[in-house]
Amino acid sequence: MNLEAVKLAAANNVWSAIFPEMMLGCIALLLLVLEMLLPPKHHEVIPDVAAAGLFGTLIGLIINWHPIWIGSETFNGLIRHTEAGQVMRGFFLTSALLVCLLARLTLRRQAMPRIEFYHIVLVVTAAMMLLAQSNHFVMLFVALETLTIGLYILVSYFRTSTASLEAGLKYLLMGALSSGMLLFGIVLLYGVAGNPTLPAQSTQPLHYPELARFLAANPHHFLASLGIVFILAGVAFKIGAFPFQIWVPDVYQGAPTPVTAFLAVASKGAGFAVLLALCGAHGVFSAYAWLTTPILTAMAAATILFGNIAALTQHNVKRLIGLSGVSHAGFLILGVVASQTVPMAVGAIYFYLFAYLIASFAVFGVMSHLAGADDSDQELEHYSGLAKDSPFLATVLAVGLGSLAGIPPLAGFMGKLFVLMAAFQSGARWLLAIAALGVVISIYYYFGWIKAAFFETWTPPAESGGAPARPARTSVAPSTGLLLGALALASIALGFYQGPWGEWLARP
Repeated sequence: MNLEAVKLAAANNVWSAIFPEMMLGCIALLLLVLEMLLPPKHHEVIPDVAAAGLFGTLIGLIINWHPIWIGSETFNGLIRHTEAGQVMRGFFLTSALLVCLLARLTLRRQAMPRIEFYHIVLVVTAAMMLLAQSNHFVMLFVALETLTIGLYILVSYFRTSTASLEAGLKYLLMGALSSGMLLFGIVLLYGVAGNPTLPAQSTQPLHYPELARFLAANPHHFLASLGIVFILAGVAFKIGAFPFQIWVPDVYQGAPTPVTAFLAVASKGAGFAVLLALCGAHGVFSAYAWLTTPILTAMAAATILFGNIAALTQHNVKRLIGLSGVSHAGFLILGVVASQTVPMAVGAIYFYLFAYLIASFAVFGVMSHLAGADDSDQELEHYSGLAKDSPFLATVLAVGLGSLAGIPPLAGFMGKLFVLMAAFQSGARWLLAIAALGVVISIYYYFGWIKAAFFETWTPPAESGGAPARPARTSVAPSTGLLLGALALASIALGFYQGPWGEWLARP
Protein backbone atom coordinates (compact mmCIF):
# COMPACT_ATOMS: atom_id res chain seq x y z
CA MET A 1 0.00 0.00 0.00
CA ASN A 2 1.50 3.37 -1.03
CA LEU A 3 1.58 6.54 1.04
CA GLU A 4 -1.36 8.12 -0.77
CA ALA A 5 -3.54 5.09 -0.06
CA VAL A 6 -2.58 5.26 3.62
CA LYS A 7 -3.45 8.97 3.75
CA LEU A 8 -6.80 8.30 2.06
CA ALA A 9 -7.60 5.53 4.52
CA ALA A 10 -6.69 7.77 7.46
CA ALA A 11 -8.87 10.56 6.10
CA ASN A 12 -11.84 8.18 5.99
CA ASN A 13 -11.45 7.23 9.66
CA VAL A 14 -14.29 9.25 11.16
CA TRP A 15 -13.65 8.67 14.86
CA SER A 16 -17.00 10.01 15.94
CA ALA A 17 -18.53 6.97 14.23
CA ILE A 18 -17.14 4.73 16.98
CA PHE A 19 -17.29 7.21 19.86
CA PRO A 20 -19.40 4.99 22.19
CA GLU A 21 -17.01 2.07 21.68
CA MET A 22 -14.01 4.31 22.37
CA MET A 23 -15.69 5.52 25.54
CA LEU A 24 -16.05 1.96 26.79
CA GLY A 25 -12.40 1.25 25.98
CA CYS A 26 -11.28 4.33 27.93
CA ILE A 27 -13.47 3.43 30.91
CA ALA A 28 -12.08 -0.13 30.87
CA LEU A 29 -8.53 1.26 31.07
CA LEU A 30 -9.61 3.71 33.78
CA LEU A 31 -10.74 0.79 35.96
CA LEU A 32 -7.22 -0.70 35.88
CA VAL A 33 -5.65 2.68 36.64
CA LEU A 34 -7.98 3.21 39.59
CA GLU A 35 -7.09 -0.22 40.93
CA MET A 36 -3.41 0.77 40.96
CA LEU A 37 -3.91 4.26 42.39
CA LEU A 38 -6.65 3.79 44.98
CA PRO A 39 -6.01 2.14 48.35
CA PRO A 40 -7.50 -1.38 48.57
CA LYS A 41 -10.18 -0.22 51.02
CA HIS A 42 -11.59 2.08 48.30
CA HIS A 43 -11.68 -0.52 45.52
CA GLU A 44 -15.37 -1.11 46.12
CA VAL A 45 -16.12 2.13 44.24
CA ILE A 46 -14.55 0.79 41.01
CA PRO A 47 -17.58 -1.38 40.04
CA ASP A 48 -19.67 1.77 40.50
CA VAL A 49 -17.40 3.54 38.00
CA ALA A 50 -17.95 0.70 35.49
CA ALA A 51 -21.73 0.81 35.93
CA ALA A 52 -21.76 4.62 35.74
CA GLY A 53 -19.68 4.51 32.55
CA LEU A 54 -22.06 2.07 30.90
CA PHE A 55 -25.09 4.06 32.01
CA GLY A 56 -23.56 7.35 30.84
CA THR A 57 -22.69 5.87 27.44
CA LEU A 58 -26.24 4.54 27.11
CA ILE A 59 -27.73 7.95 27.97
CA GLY A 60 -25.38 9.63 25.50
CA LEU A 61 -26.43 7.17 22.82
CA ILE A 62 -30.09 7.97 23.41
CA ILE A 63 -29.57 11.75 23.46
CA ASN A 64 -27.41 11.75 20.31
CA TRP A 65 -29.39 9.03 18.52
CA HIS A 66 -29.57 10.85 15.17
CA PRO A 67 -27.40 14.02 15.11
CA ILE A 68 -23.95 12.61 15.96
CA TRP A 69 -23.71 8.85 16.11
CA ILE A 70 -25.83 7.91 13.13
CA GLY A 71 -25.93 9.04 9.51
CA SER A 72 -23.64 8.73 6.54
CA GLU A 73 -20.44 8.71 8.58
CA THR A 74 -18.60 5.39 8.73
CA PHE A 75 -15.19 4.25 9.90
CA ASN A 76 -13.33 3.71 6.63
CA GLY A 77 -16.06 1.41 5.33
CA LEU A 78 -15.50 -1.14 8.11
CA ILE A 79 -18.76 -0.34 9.88
CA ARG A 80 -22.12 0.99 8.77
CA HIS A 81 -24.57 3.11 10.72
CA THR A 82 -28.18 1.99 10.66
CA GLU A 83 -31.11 2.38 12.99
CA ALA A 84 -30.91 -1.32 13.76
CA GLY A 85 -27.24 -0.90 14.66
CA GLN A 86 -28.16 1.86 17.11
CA VAL A 87 -30.82 -0.35 18.65
CA MET A 88 -28.28 -3.13 19.15
CA ARG A 89 -25.81 -0.71 20.69
CA GLY A 90 -28.42 0.11 23.29
CA PHE A 91 -29.19 -3.60 23.70
CA PHE A 92 -25.57 -4.47 24.50
CA LEU A 93 -25.07 -1.51 26.85
CA THR A 94 -28.22 -2.44 28.77
CA SER A 95 -27.14 -6.08 28.99
CA ALA A 96 -23.65 -5.16 30.23
CA LEU A 97 -25.08 -2.77 32.83
CA LEU A 98 -27.35 -5.50 34.20
CA VAL A 99 -24.46 -7.99 34.20
CA CYS A 100 -22.38 -5.59 36.29
CA LEU A 101 -25.22 -5.24 38.79
CA LEU A 102 -25.68 -9.02 39.04
CA ALA A 103 -21.92 -9.48 39.45
CA ARG A 104 -22.06 -7.57 42.73
CA LEU A 105 -24.11 -10.39 44.23
CA THR A 106 -22.11 -13.25 42.73
CA LEU A 107 -18.55 -11.97 43.18
CA ARG A 108 -19.29 -11.14 46.82
CA ARG A 109 -19.40 -14.87 47.58
CA GLN A 110 -16.05 -15.63 45.88
CA ALA A 111 -12.46 -14.81 46.84
CA MET A 112 -11.66 -13.64 43.32
CA PRO A 113 -10.26 -10.48 41.73
CA ARG A 114 -13.19 -8.25 40.87
CA ILE A 115 -11.88 -5.31 38.89
CA GLU A 116 -10.71 -7.46 35.99
CA PHE A 117 -14.22 -8.89 35.64
CA TYR A 118 -15.75 -5.46 34.99
CA HIS A 119 -12.85 -4.52 32.72
CA ILE A 120 -13.44 -7.55 30.49
CA VAL A 121 -17.20 -6.95 30.44
CA LEU A 122 -16.62 -3.43 29.08
CA VAL A 123 -14.20 -4.65 26.39
CA VAL A 124 -16.54 -7.45 25.34
CA THR A 125 -19.46 -5.00 25.15
CA ALA A 126 -17.50 -2.69 22.85
CA ALA A 127 -16.64 -5.68 20.63
CA MET A 128 -20.32 -6.65 20.43
CA MET A 129 -21.27 -3.12 19.40
CA LEU A 130 -18.70 -3.13 16.60
CA LEU A 131 -19.75 -6.61 15.54
CA ALA A 132 -23.40 -5.58 15.15
CA GLN A 133 -22.36 -2.67 12.88
CA SER A 134 -19.69 -4.46 10.85
CA ASN A 135 -19.66 -3.82 7.11
CA HIS A 136 -16.54 -5.82 6.33
CA PHE A 137 -15.52 -9.38 7.12
CA VAL A 138 -12.23 -8.21 8.63
CA MET A 139 -14.16 -6.11 11.16
CA LEU A 140 -16.58 -8.98 11.74
CA PHE A 141 -13.81 -11.48 12.48
CA VAL A 142 -11.69 -9.17 14.66
CA ALA A 143 -14.71 -8.04 16.70
CA LEU A 144 -16.01 -11.60 16.99
CA GLU A 145 -12.67 -12.95 18.22
CA THR A 146 -12.30 -10.10 20.71
CA LEU A 147 -15.76 -10.95 22.00
CA THR A 148 -15.07 -14.68 22.12
CA ILE A 149 -11.67 -14.44 23.85
CA GLY A 150 -13.21 -12.19 26.51
CA LEU A 151 -15.98 -14.72 27.06
CA TYR A 152 -13.42 -17.55 27.39
CA ILE A 153 -11.99 -15.70 30.37
CA LEU A 154 -15.33 -14.80 31.90
CA VAL A 155 -16.72 -18.35 31.64
CA SER A 156 -13.73 -19.77 33.54
CA TYR A 157 -13.44 -16.77 35.88
CA PHE A 158 -14.03 -18.83 39.04
CA ARG A 159 -10.67 -20.59 38.75
CA THR A 160 -11.12 -22.40 42.07
CA SER A 161 -14.27 -24.08 40.70
CA THR A 162 -13.82 -27.28 38.73
CA ALA A 163 -17.13 -26.70 36.95
CA SER A 164 -16.11 -23.20 35.83
CA LEU A 165 -12.72 -24.37 34.53
CA GLU A 166 -14.34 -27.30 32.72
CA ALA A 167 -16.90 -24.95 31.15
CA GLY A 168 -14.14 -22.61 30.03
CA LEU A 169 -12.18 -25.44 28.43
CA LYS A 170 -15.24 -26.78 26.59
CA TYR A 171 -16.14 -23.30 25.38
CA LEU A 172 -12.55 -22.75 24.23
CA LEU A 173 -12.42 -25.98 22.23
CA MET A 174 -15.82 -25.53 20.62
CA GLY A 175 -15.18 -21.84 20.03
CA ALA A 176 -11.89 -22.58 18.29
CA LEU A 177 -13.68 -25.06 16.02
CA SER A 178 -16.40 -22.56 15.13
CA SER A 179 -13.87 -19.79 14.51
CA GLY A 180 -11.98 -22.10 12.19
CA MET A 181 -15.12 -22.87 10.20
CA LEU A 182 -16.03 -19.17 10.02
CA LEU A 183 -12.55 -18.18 8.88
CA PHE A 184 -12.44 -20.97 6.30
CA GLY A 185 -15.74 -19.75 4.86
CA ILE A 186 -14.46 -16.15 4.71
CA VAL A 187 -11.27 -17.30 2.94
CA LEU A 188 -13.31 -19.22 0.37
CA LEU A 189 -15.43 -16.15 -0.41
CA TYR A 190 -12.32 -13.97 -0.55
CA GLY A 191 -10.69 -16.26 -3.08
CA VAL A 192 -13.77 -16.65 -5.24
CA ALA A 193 -14.73 -12.95 -5.25
CA GLY A 194 -11.19 -11.94 -6.17
CA ASN A 195 -10.99 -14.36 -9.13
CA PRO A 196 -10.40 -12.23 -12.25
CA THR A 197 -11.91 -14.87 -14.53
CA LEU A 198 -15.38 -14.52 -12.97
CA PRO A 199 -17.96 -11.81 -13.70
CA ALA A 200 -18.05 -8.76 -11.39
CA GLN A 201 -14.62 -9.45 -9.89
CA SER A 202 -14.25 -7.37 -6.71
CA THR A 203 -11.24 -5.31 -5.66
CA GLN A 204 -12.53 -5.45 -2.06
CA PRO A 205 -13.95 -8.96 -1.82
CA LEU A 206 -14.48 -8.79 1.96
CA HIS A 207 -16.48 -5.55 1.87
CA TYR A 208 -20.17 -6.41 2.30
CA PRO A 209 -21.58 -4.33 -0.61
CA GLU A 210 -18.81 -5.46 -2.97
CA LEU A 211 -19.24 -9.11 -2.00
CA ALA A 212 -23.03 -8.86 -2.38
CA ARG A 213 -22.55 -7.43 -5.89
CA PHE A 214 -20.24 -10.31 -6.81
CA LEU A 215 -22.60 -12.96 -5.41
CA ALA A 216 -25.51 -11.44 -7.31
CA ALA A 217 -23.52 -11.80 -10.54
CA ASN A 218 -22.53 -15.40 -9.70
CA PRO A 219 -25.59 -16.80 -7.94
CA HIS A 220 -24.75 -20.53 -8.16
CA HIS A 221 -20.99 -20.79 -7.69
CA PHE A 222 -20.00 -23.98 -5.83
CA LEU A 223 -17.10 -22.55 -3.80
CA ALA A 224 -19.13 -19.47 -2.87
CA SER A 225 -21.94 -21.76 -1.70
CA LEU A 226 -19.48 -23.79 0.36
CA GLY A 227 -18.06 -20.64 1.93
CA ILE A 228 -21.55 -19.43 2.87
CA VAL A 229 -22.33 -22.79 4.51
CA PHE A 230 -19.16 -22.61 6.62
CA ILE A 231 -19.91 -19.03 7.67
CA LEU A 232 -23.46 -19.97 8.70
CA ALA A 233 -22.04 -22.88 10.72
CA GLY A 234 -19.69 -20.50 12.56
CA VAL A 235 -22.51 -18.07 13.35
CA ALA A 236 -24.82 -20.93 14.39
CA PHE A 237 -22.34 -21.87 17.11
CA LYS A 238 -22.43 -18.37 18.56
CA ILE A 239 -26.22 -18.37 18.85
CA GLY A 240 -26.43 -21.97 20.09
CA ALA A 241 -28.45 -23.27 17.15
CA PHE A 242 -28.82 -26.95 16.25
CA PRO A 243 -26.57 -28.87 15.53
CA PHE A 244 -23.97 -26.60 17.15
CA GLN A 245 -25.67 -26.31 20.55
CA ILE A 246 -23.82 -29.14 22.30
CA TRP A 247 -21.72 -26.74 24.38
CA VAL A 248 -24.66 -24.78 25.80
CA PRO A 249 -25.81 -26.76 28.90
CA ASP A 250 -22.32 -27.50 30.25
CA VAL A 251 -20.99 -23.98 29.69
CA TYR A 252 -24.11 -22.31 31.07
CA GLN A 253 -23.95 -24.46 34.20
CA GLY A 254 -20.26 -23.96 34.90
CA ALA A 255 -20.02 -20.24 34.11
CA PRO A 256 -20.69 -17.66 36.85
CA THR A 257 -24.36 -16.68 36.83
CA PRO A 258 -23.78 -13.11 35.48
CA VAL A 259 -21.65 -14.58 32.67
CA THR A 260 -24.38 -17.12 31.90
CA ALA A 261 -26.78 -14.18 31.57
CA PHE A 262 -24.28 -12.39 29.29
CA LEU A 263 -23.98 -15.47 27.08
CA ALA A 264 -27.73 -16.10 27.02
CA VAL A 265 -28.72 -12.55 26.10
CA ALA A 266 -25.96 -10.32 24.73
CA SER A 267 -23.90 -12.95 22.90
CA LYS A 268 -27.06 -14.37 21.31
CA GLY A 269 -28.13 -10.85 20.28
CA ALA A 270 -24.75 -10.23 18.64
CA GLY A 271 -25.06 -13.45 16.67
CA PHE A 272 -28.48 -12.52 15.34
CA ALA A 273 -27.34 -9.03 14.39
CA VAL A 274 -24.69 -10.71 12.22
CA LEU A 275 -27.16 -13.25 10.84
CA LEU A 276 -29.57 -10.49 9.80
CA ALA A 277 -26.77 -8.56 8.09
CA LEU A 278 -25.79 -11.66 6.13
CA CYS A 279 -29.13 -13.37 5.43
CA GLY A 280 -31.76 -10.64 5.75
CA ALA A 281 -33.78 -9.20 2.88
CA HIS A 282 -30.91 -6.99 1.69
CA GLY A 283 -28.12 -8.97 3.30
CA VAL A 284 -24.80 -9.99 1.83
CA PHE A 285 -26.07 -13.48 0.95
CA SER A 286 -29.47 -12.41 -0.38
CA ALA A 287 -28.57 -13.67 -3.89
CA TYR A 288 -28.07 -17.11 -2.34
CA ALA A 289 -31.47 -17.27 -0.67
CA TRP A 290 -32.01 -20.53 -2.57
CA LEU A 291 -29.30 -21.95 -0.27
CA THR A 292 -29.64 -20.03 2.99
CA THR A 293 -33.44 -20.26 3.30
CA PRO A 294 -33.64 -24.09 3.39
CA ILE A 295 -30.66 -24.28 5.76
CA LEU A 296 -32.10 -21.73 8.18
CA THR A 297 -35.59 -23.22 7.94
CA ALA A 298 -34.36 -26.70 8.86
CA MET A 299 -32.14 -25.22 11.56
CA ALA A 300 -35.06 -23.27 13.08
CA ALA A 301 -37.28 -26.35 13.26
CA ALA A 302 -34.59 -28.60 14.74
CA THR A 303 -33.45 -25.93 17.21
CA ILE A 304 -36.97 -25.31 18.56
CA LEU A 305 -37.67 -29.01 18.98
CA PHE A 306 -34.30 -29.98 20.43
CA GLY A 307 -34.11 -27.11 22.92
CA ASN A 308 -37.57 -27.70 24.34
CA ILE A 309 -37.41 -31.50 24.46
CA ALA A 310 -33.93 -31.55 26.03
CA ALA A 311 -35.01 -29.02 28.70
CA LEU A 312 -37.79 -31.35 29.91
CA THR A 313 -35.42 -33.60 31.85
CA GLN A 314 -33.25 -30.91 33.44
CA HIS A 315 -33.18 -30.32 37.21
CA ASN A 316 -30.28 -27.88 37.27
CA VAL A 317 -31.85 -24.50 36.49
CA LYS A 318 -28.77 -23.17 34.70
CA ARG A 319 -28.84 -26.10 32.29
CA LEU A 320 -32.60 -25.70 31.95
CA ILE A 321 -32.41 -22.03 31.03
CA GLY A 322 -29.53 -22.78 28.66
CA LEU A 323 -31.54 -25.34 26.72
CA SER A 324 -34.61 -23.10 26.77
CA GLY A 325 -32.36 -20.43 25.27
CA VAL A 326 -31.62 -22.85 22.43
CA SER A 327 -35.35 -22.98 21.70
CA HIS A 328 -35.53 -19.17 21.75
CA ALA A 329 -32.72 -19.12 19.18
CA GLY A 330 -34.95 -21.28 17.00
CA PHE A 331 -37.77 -18.74 17.18
CA LEU A 332 -35.35 -15.95 16.24
CA ILE A 333 -34.00 -17.96 13.29
CA LEU A 334 -37.61 -18.33 12.19
CA GLY A 335 -37.79 -14.53 12.22
CA VAL A 336 -34.62 -14.29 10.12
CA VAL A 337 -36.15 -16.64 7.54
CA ALA A 338 -39.31 -14.52 7.43
CA SER A 339 -37.28 -11.27 7.17
CA GLN A 340 -36.19 -12.22 3.64
CA THR A 341 -39.69 -11.51 2.34
CA VAL A 342 -41.59 -9.78 5.20
CA PRO A 343 -40.31 -6.36 6.34
CA MET A 344 -42.04 -6.48 9.75
CA ALA A 345 -39.94 -9.53 10.70
CA VAL A 346 -36.91 -7.34 11.43
CA GLY A 347 -38.82 -5.28 13.97
CA ALA A 348 -40.25 -8.52 15.40
CA ILE A 349 -36.75 -9.93 15.93
CA TYR A 350 -35.53 -6.85 17.78
CA PHE A 351 -38.66 -6.69 19.93
CA TYR A 352 -38.22 -10.39 20.75
CA LEU A 353 -34.61 -9.74 21.77
CA PHE A 354 -35.55 -6.94 24.15
CA ALA A 355 -38.43 -8.94 25.64
CA TYR A 356 -35.99 -11.83 26.08
CA LEU A 357 -33.44 -9.51 27.73
CA ILE A 358 -35.94 -8.19 30.28
CA ALA A 359 -37.36 -11.60 31.20
CA SER A 360 -33.98 -13.35 31.29
CA PHE A 361 -32.32 -10.81 33.58
CA ALA A 362 -35.33 -10.92 35.91
CA VAL A 363 -34.86 -14.70 36.21
CA PHE A 364 -31.08 -14.48 36.52
CA GLY A 365 -31.50 -11.84 39.22
CA VAL A 366 -33.56 -14.27 41.29
CA MET A 367 -31.05 -17.05 40.58
CA SER A 368 -28.21 -14.84 41.88
CA HIS A 369 -30.03 -14.44 45.20
CA LEU A 370 -30.59 -18.19 45.61
CA ALA A 371 -27.16 -19.42 44.49
CA GLY A 372 -24.68 -20.58 47.10
CA ALA A 373 -20.89 -20.63 47.16
CA ASP A 374 -20.92 -23.31 44.43
CA ASP A 375 -22.45 -21.27 41.66
CA SER A 376 -22.94 -24.27 39.37
CA ASP A 377 -25.09 -26.11 41.96
CA GLN A 378 -28.51 -24.55 41.38
CA GLU A 379 -31.25 -27.15 41.45
CA LEU A 380 -35.02 -26.88 41.09
CA GLU A 381 -35.35 -28.21 44.65
CA HIS A 382 -33.58 -25.13 45.97
CA TYR A 383 -36.61 -23.04 44.93
CA SER A 384 -39.02 -24.97 47.16
CA GLY A 385 -40.86 -22.62 49.48
CA LEU A 386 -39.52 -19.47 47.81
CA ALA A 387 -42.97 -17.86 47.72
CA LYS A 388 -43.26 -18.31 51.50
CA ASP A 389 -39.75 -17.04 52.28
CA SER A 390 -39.64 -14.21 49.72
CA PRO A 391 -42.91 -13.44 47.90
CA PHE A 392 -41.20 -10.65 45.97
CA LEU A 393 -38.51 -12.90 44.44
CA ALA A 394 -41.11 -15.57 43.67
CA THR A 395 -43.31 -13.02 41.89
CA VAL A 396 -40.39 -11.69 39.82
CA LEU A 397 -39.44 -15.27 38.95
CA ALA A 398 -43.01 -16.09 37.88
CA VAL A 399 -43.24 -13.00 35.67
CA GLY A 400 -39.85 -13.67 34.06
CA LEU A 401 -40.56 -17.34 33.40
CA GLY A 402 -44.07 -16.55 32.19
CA SER A 403 -42.65 -14.09 29.68
CA LEU A 404 -40.07 -16.63 28.49
CA ALA A 405 -42.84 -19.20 28.10
CA GLY A 406 -44.94 -16.76 26.05
CA ILE A 407 -47.86 -16.36 28.43
CA PRO A 408 -50.16 -13.39 27.72
CA PRO A 409 -50.18 -10.51 28.41
CA LEU A 410 -46.42 -10.48 29.02
CA ALA A 411 -43.81 -9.14 26.59
CA GLY A 412 -42.58 -12.61 25.67
CA PHE A 413 -46.03 -13.50 24.36
CA MET A 414 -46.05 -10.45 22.09
CA GLY A 415 -42.52 -11.24 20.88
CA LYS A 416 -43.51 -14.78 19.88
CA LEU A 417 -46.74 -13.49 18.34
CA PHE A 418 -44.93 -10.97 16.14
CA VAL A 419 -42.42 -13.57 14.94
CA LEU A 420 -45.19 -16.07 14.19
CA MET A 421 -47.16 -13.40 12.32
CA ALA A 422 -44.11 -12.68 10.16
CA ALA A 423 -43.60 -16.41 9.55
CA PHE A 424 -47.25 -16.76 8.54
CA GLN A 425 -46.97 -13.88 6.08
CA SER A 426 -43.78 -15.37 4.61
CA GLY A 427 -45.56 -18.65 3.85
CA ALA A 428 -43.63 -20.83 6.31
CA ARG A 429 -46.87 -22.39 7.55
CA TRP A 430 -45.45 -25.77 8.57
CA LEU A 431 -42.94 -24.05 10.83
CA LEU A 432 -45.85 -22.48 12.71
CA ALA A 433 -46.98 -25.94 13.83
CA ILE A 434 -43.49 -26.75 15.11
CA ALA A 435 -43.26 -23.39 16.88
CA ALA A 436 -46.66 -23.92 18.53
CA LEU A 437 -45.56 -27.39 19.67
CA GLY A 438 -42.40 -25.84 21.10
CA VAL A 439 -44.44 -23.33 23.09
CA VAL A 440 -46.63 -26.09 24.53
CA ILE A 441 -43.60 -28.15 25.57
CA SER A 442 -41.89 -25.12 27.13
CA ILE A 443 -44.89 -24.40 29.33
CA TYR A 444 -44.33 -27.75 31.07
CA TYR A 445 -40.78 -27.06 32.28
CA TYR A 446 -41.26 -23.33 32.90
CA PHE A 447 -44.32 -23.99 35.03
CA GLY A 448 -42.49 -26.84 36.75
CA TRP A 449 -40.02 -24.21 37.94
CA ILE A 450 -42.85 -21.91 39.05
CA LYS A 451 -44.52 -24.84 40.80
CA ALA A 452 -41.34 -25.52 42.76
CA ALA A 453 -41.32 -21.91 43.98
CA PHE A 454 -45.00 -21.60 44.86
CA PHE A 455 -46.43 -24.99 45.68
CA GLU A 456 -43.67 -27.18 47.09
CA THR A 457 -42.12 -27.04 50.54
CA TRP A 458 -38.51 -27.73 51.40
CA THR A 459 -37.88 -31.08 53.10
CA PRO A 460 -34.79 -30.94 55.33
CA PRO A 461 -32.24 -33.63 54.47
CA ALA A 462 -32.07 -36.73 56.60
CA GLU A 463 -29.22 -36.95 59.06
CA SER A 464 -27.58 -39.66 56.98
CA GLY A 465 -27.76 -40.22 53.28
CA GLY A 466 -30.08 -37.25 52.71
CA ALA A 467 -29.99 -34.65 49.99
CA PRO A 468 -27.47 -31.80 50.39
CA ALA A 469 -28.67 -28.78 52.30
CA ARG A 470 -30.23 -25.91 50.42
CA PRO A 471 -27.89 -22.91 49.97
CA ALA A 472 -28.58 -19.90 52.14
CA ARG A 473 -30.61 -17.28 50.30
CA THR A 474 -29.23 -13.77 49.91
CA SER A 475 -31.49 -11.03 51.22
CA VAL A 476 -32.74 -8.54 48.65
CA ALA A 477 -31.09 -5.12 48.89
CA PRO A 478 -33.35 -2.12 48.17
CA SER A 479 -31.44 -1.18 44.99
CA THR A 480 -31.53 -4.76 43.67
CA GLY A 481 -35.19 -5.08 44.57
CA LEU A 482 -35.94 -1.88 42.67
CA LEU A 483 -34.12 -3.24 39.62
CA LEU A 484 -35.89 -6.61 39.69
CA GLY A 485 -39.25 -4.93 40.22
CA ALA A 486 -38.58 -2.64 37.25
CA LEU A 487 -37.73 -5.63 35.03
CA ALA A 488 -40.93 -7.44 36.05
CA LEU A 489 -43.04 -4.33 35.45
CA ALA A 490 -41.34 -3.76 32.09
CA SER A 491 -42.30 -7.31 31.00
CA ILE A 492 -45.90 -6.55 31.87
CA ALA A 493 -45.92 -3.06 30.34
CA LEU A 494 -44.38 -4.17 27.02
CA GLY A 495 -47.06 -6.81 26.76
CA PHE A 496 -49.71 -4.08 26.65
CA TYR A 497 -47.84 -1.32 24.83
CA GLN A 498 -44.96 -1.92 22.43
CA GLY A 499 -43.89 1.72 22.14
CA PRO A 500 -41.57 2.54 19.20
CA TRP A 501 -41.54 -1.09 18.15
CA GLY A 502 -45.18 -0.79 17.22
CA GLU A 503 -44.25 1.82 14.61
CA TRP A 504 -41.31 -0.26 13.42
CA LEU A 505 -43.49 -3.32 12.97
CA ALA A 506 -46.02 -1.32 10.93
CA ARG A 507 -43.48 0.04 8.43
CA PRO A 508 -43.88 -1.03 4.80
